[in-house]
Amino acid sequence: MELYQLGYFIEIARQRSFTRAAGRLHMAQPALSQQMKNLEAELGTPLFNRGRKEVQLTAAGKAFLPRAEGLLTQAEAAKAIVSDVAHLRGGKLTIAAIPSVSACLLPEVIHTFSQQHDQVALHLIEDSSERVADCVESGRADIGFLQLPASKAAFKSQTLITEPFVVLVGKRHALAGQKTVLLRQLSAESFIFYKGRARDTALESCRKAGFEPRIVCESGELGTVRALVAAGLGLAIVPRLAAGNLPASILTVAIREPKMQRQIAAVWQKGSELSPAAASLLELATELLSKGNYKDTMPDH
Repeated sequence: MELYQLGYFIEIARQRSFTRAAGRLHMAQPALSQQMKNLEAELGTPLFNRGRKEVQLTAAGKAFLPRAEGLLTQAEAAKAIVSDVAHLRGGKLTIAAIPSVSACLLPEVIHTFSQQHDQVALHLIEDSSERVADCVESGRADIGFLQLPASKAAFKSQTLITEPFVVLVGKRHALAGQKTVLLRQLSAESFIFYKGRARDTALESCRKAGFEPRIVCESGELGTVRALVAAGLGLAIVPRLAAGNLPASILTVAIREPKMQRQIAAVWQKGSELSPAAASLLELATELLSKGNYKDTMPDH
């Protein structure tokens, strides 16, 4: 049973004539009659009593008519919804992102996106790179922003930035007046570690520099890490993106050696295309980064 056959059936029922219906449908009457014969054969019963002047619906035809009209209405509604989503006039976009990206990169992107596509509902999930990957793989999120690596078997990805790590220090700390530091010079310091893959990178780098860092606290909340640094509890080694919009009580020091950096990428399910909304958001993020706008919130060292 095809949707166009339902349309033909409804028009014949309304016109009570194959001839008039064929004229309204701009098709030959024999072709219309054949389509109705095919539909009746599929349903296994006549839908019309064919008179010399008019056709009347059979009992089966009368029962079928409201259901055919309902099916066509639903089909038109479904087409309208799909069209709205495809043209960003509706739908929902779920984004999963690590905290530094959601706090320091996505606000401007989301603001611009919402101005351009205010009928698309946005939902943001903030978590670790592993959880972001899980959200995308399970379909709970349409697109994710995480620290690489990501499974090549599970995701398509687009690298957005490669950024260095920096040290956050309180303004009263002895390092506050320095622009750069060797990581090994921090062996006697206390550290607040920022959880996630950034933590793993920092820990591995400290060990390569020849010391085991003395960790006094760990937190997955960027605001907590900053507050503890500002209070003088210790230093924090964080990606530069996480050092944006710092309060006056915190300064940054660049790490001269070893070279510490990470890659941030957008990921989505392999084997599927990005939704129009997700593709638009990714385009805006790429455009923002290409202009270097995110650097405007970075310390100038």
